[in-house]
Formats: sequence, C-alpha cells, structure tokens
Amino acid sequence: STQSTWGHLLSVYFFSVMYNFKRLPVVPNAKHFVDIVMSRTQRKTPTVVHKGYKITRIRRFYMRKVKFTQSTIHDRITEILQTFPKLEDIHPFYSDLINILYDKDHYKVALGQLNIVRKKVDQISADYVKFLKFADSLYQCKQLKRAAMGRMATCLKKLTGALGYLEQVRQHLSRLPSIDPNTRTLLITGFPNVGKSSFINKVTRADVEVQPYAFTTKSLFVGHTDYNYVRWQVIDTPGILDHPLEERNTIEMQAVNALVHLRACVLYFMDLSGQCGYSIDQQISLFKNISPLFVGKPLVIVINKTDLVKLEDCNSEVQSQIKSMIDECPGSDIVQISTLNDEGVVDLKTKACEKLLNSRIEEKEKHRKYESIKNRIYVSEPKKRDDSDRSPFIPESVLQAKALGKFPMNDEARKALKDQKKHAEMMYDISDPNSLQNVDLRAKWDLANPEWKYDVVPEIFEGKNIADWIDPDIDDKLRELEEEEVERLKQEELEQSNRKEVFQVSAISKQAVKNIKEKIKIKRAINQVNKGNTTHTAVTKLANERAHSRVGRSKRARSASAAEKVEEITSAVRSASLSRARSHTPNPKNSARGLSNMQEFEKVRALESLANRRRRKEARKGEGDHHVPDFKPKHLFTSGWGIGKRPRR
Repeated sequence: STQSTWGHLLSVYFFSVMYNFKRLPVVPNAKHFVDIVMSRTQRKTPTVVHKGYKITRIRRFYMRKVKFTQSTIHDRITEILQTFPKLEDIHPFYSDLINILYDKDHYKVALGQLNIVRKKVDQISADYVKFLKFADSLYQCKQLKRAAMGRMATCLKKLTGALGYLEQVRQHLSRLPSIDPNTRTLLITGFPNVGKSSFINKVTRADVEVQPYAFTTKSLFVGHTDYNYVRWQVIDTPGILDHPLEERNTIEMQAVNALVHLRACVLYFMDLSGQCGYSIDQQISLFKNISPLFVGKPLVIVINKTDLVKLEDCNSEVQSQIKSMIDECPGSDIVQISTLNDEGVVDLKTKACEKLLNSRIEEKEKHRKYESIKNRIYVSEPKKRDDSDRSPFIPESVLQAKALGKFPMNDEARKALKDQKKHAEMMYDISDPNSLQNVDLRAKWDLANPEWKYDVVPEIFEGKNIADWIDPDIDDKLRELEEEEVERLKQEELEQSNRKEVFQVSAISKQAVKNIKEKIKIKRAINQVNKGNTTHTAVTKLANERAHSRVGRSKRARSASAAEKVEEITSAVRSASLSRARSHTPNPKNSARGLSNMQEFEKVRALESLANRRRRKEARKGEGDHHVPDFKPKHLFTSGWGIGKRPRR
C-alpha cells in the first residue's frame, strides 16, 4: 500500500507540474504483451525439473513460475496505470483537452479494463498456487501451471481494444506541445486566416505553417519569447467560427478550452480588409459571442493587415462598432499592426506583456495574504528637510588644478572621448563581426598637424627603417619577370608540340626479328604435325609462303632455299609420323575379356571409378565415418550432488 501511495503521489506531481507526456511508456498490443510475459518467465525462472525430485521441490518449481508470471503482468499494467494521467489529478486545461480529443468516458473505461484484468490475474495466481500446494505428482503440477498461465494469457488477449486505444492516445499526447497553464502566457484567438500564425512566427522562434486559406492551424502551437529577461509563453489557437457552442468541432473546441482555463493576456485578431473571407460584422459578432470568456483577463484587440486597410480608413459606422467592443470589455486596448512589414509588432508584444504583469500584480493585491505581508514590510521614503543647498564636496587641490588647466580630463576632453566612442559604435555592426575593420580610429587623433593622421607609420627593424631597404619599383620588376616566365613556358610547350619523334631501327635488329618469327612459325607447324592436326599439304604450304616472302634475292635463290626448307620440314614430319603409334578406337569387347556379359563389365567399371575417386578435402562426413555422437553427455547433465547423500558423479 505504501508503494502504491508513493506511486500515486509521484504521478500527481509529475503531471501537475511538468506535463511532459513524451515520457509515457509504450503500450504493447495484446499479442506482444503475452510474448513479453512468457519470454521473461522462461528467462528468469529455472527450466529443468525431474520426476525423481521430492514433491515439495516440484511444487515450489511450478509455484515460482506462476507467481513470477503474475508479478510481471501486475507490474507492467501498474506502470501503465500510474504513468497515464488521471483526469482528476491534472490541471483542468489538460483534463478538458483530453476529453475533447479522446472522449473522457472511453479513456476511463480503457484504464478501468486494465485495472480489472490486473485484479483478475492476481486472483488466478492465488487460486492456482493453492491448488499446486496439494498436487501429488509432477504431471499434475505441470498441468496446473499450464492452466494458470493459459488463463492469464486469455485475460491479456481480452485487452486488445483497450491496449490499442491507449497506444493511440499515448502517441497523440506525445505530439502535443508542452503548455504550462501557470506561467506568463499570451493567447492568440480570432477568426481563421486573420494573421494569428504570422504574428507568433514574428515574436517567437516557432515555425507555424502559414497558408492563404482557412484552418491551416488545426491544433495548439506554442512559442516562447523574452520580455524583461523573463521567458513568456505564446499560444496560437485554431480559428473559431461564429456559431453556437454545440456546433463547434474538435478543432474549435481546443481554442475554446484554452480561453476558458488559461490565465493569459488574450489577443483578439481582426482583419478589416476582408481578405480572411469573413466580414467585419461577423468578426464583431464572434467577439460578442465569446466575450464571457474574456472576463478577468487582460484583453487587446489587434487590427491586423494595416498595410491594406487601417482603422482610420474605415467609415464611421465600423469605427463606432469597434468602439462598442471596447466598451463591452473595460480595460481593453486597440493596437494596429501589420505582420507583413512588422509595423507595430513590437509595440503589441510590449503592451500585452505589460497588461498581463499589471493584471497579475492587481490579482495578488486582492488576495487576503497581501495585507499581512504588506504590514511586515516597511519602505523608507526620504523627504526633503529644508531648502539648503548641499552641493557635492570637491577637494581644493582638484579645483586649483582644474583652474590652471592641469586636470587630466576636462569637460571638453570627456565630450571628445564620448563622441569618439559613439562614432565607433555607429560604425560597428553587431550582426557582422568583420565590420570592426571598417571603423575609422584615426578620425579623432589629436596631432600637431592634422594632415599627419593618415600617414603611413614606418616599420623599424634593428634601428633601421625597412622602407629604406626596399626598392620602390620592386612590384613592377616582379610583374615583368613573371610575365617573361609565362611567355617562355608557352614557347617551350609550342616547340615540344611541333617536334616529331623518329625511331631508327638498325638492319641487324630487323634481321634478328625476322629470324625469331621464322623459328616460331616452324615450331608451331611441327607441334601441329605431332598432334595430328596438320597434314603434309599444310606444311608444304607454310614452307612455300615463307619462301615467297623473302625479298632482295634472285628467283633461283628463292626457289632453292624454299626447296631446302620444304625438304627439311617434310623429313621432320615423316620421322614424327613413323615414330608415333597408330591411334585406334578402343574396342569394348577386348576390354570385357574374362567377363561373361556386359552387365558384369559395367559393374567392374563402376567399382574402378569408385576406387579411383579423388580424395575429399572439405572434411565432410561420409559413409566411412562411424562415430555415433552422444547428445546427452553425462558430464554436462549430472551435477555433483545427486539424489543420494554422497557427492559423486
């Protein structure tokens, strides 16, 4: 009970102060919930039990599983129930917002179903633990455990609808903006498309979508701004139409809910140009319709889009109607702005913040605690005693030095220094850090000759002026050298491009190449003859081609050399053909000698191929591996202590 009380207090504090719905835990669906519970039970509890154990040990084994399953389900459901906001404990703004978005009754029914299942699971666990205490066999204990866990899983599966609904609520709540109902707030309201989102984008860092059609903003958007070194909250609400409360949809009811519950300065935006699609009479009618929601709150009527139409440009009837709006809400003001050119935006922000601060102070003064605190505080207010002139005391030495002009800083010098600082600040742009380089620091130099202000300051190195050792024409000479070097490089590139590369090959090299090619051709021909792929006619043809390809010899010399080459190659071919045995096609009848028929011959061939099979090197198991593995080795499944009394294996 203590734990549940602390959990309840923690949830109340969490949701009443922080309102951070992004921390809500993920709600699993029913099937996933059952998988989580069963998997956790399997991992966190023992898994081995034998029928040789004592019955008390077997009972404890299964009772532990049932209790662990129950505690897991109980803890997960309790986490969901405690972290989801309770409508009675949170701020009325969030309570009504949840009612508008998700239906308060449906939300409570879903949480109630989770609470009922939690109690039912606890009752199932208690009942089956009692049954297990009286079980007299391992089989009976196992069946009771299965029945208990099955009933618990069935209860969880009945939560399919509730868990799915709560997960959708969690996802939507996590997307809601974090609104603090108790902080300083500016609340923007009005018809759709009158410039509410444009204003919040101007004064805050929010990035709300702006489009030229109605109901671009469909939910509450929050931005933050600073005023007087304090953080302010600016809320952009969806547009409201002028019709009865019962006919308003969910989008409009979010804006009405914010107007009802938030203590804020209300900014009612109007568009006199008619570009929003609604007339001035409709906007005034809506103001009168929702004016009861403005009671007790500071109000500012904002006339937007003054770049198109200003209040002064309207006729007297429209001006009198707007004046009547102010009369209905005493203390309200009118501010004209244009979010297009930022006219009056800063003034509106300042006026709204000041009105809210004054309103909060007046409200605190009306509280009964204010008088008791005020009586304890004494504020001293100094009053003038007489008309005597009490001027500040200045020492005599200072007065004398000032009269003689020896004072280091007189009024004129102070003024000159102030002007110099002001000039430097005007030249320096805060948004551009590099603009400090453009500041003219020499403009206020006090020199004997004002013409010396912009002279070049000499650089001294080892007692000598560097300018005396620098040739004044060194830049021109360097430029001429660089140009000359560029011209030379261009000329060299041109000469290299026009130059042709000629390779000379000597006669000896040519003859050597020819001899090598001839040897290669002869060797290829002999190899082809040895392989039986070339006939004598091909060899003769090759010799004739080589003989006719020779140049520079007489016809008789060519024919003689060709004849010699042919004779030489032919003799080599004959010798190779004589030395080579004649190839025959093997006769299967000769191979089957000694066997009665061809079936035995095929069997012998199969045994021969099996004997000549290559060795397997993949280390795979084959028919020669006769090892029978032991799938339950004794040293892994036998503990040191058995059923008996002595420790032995």
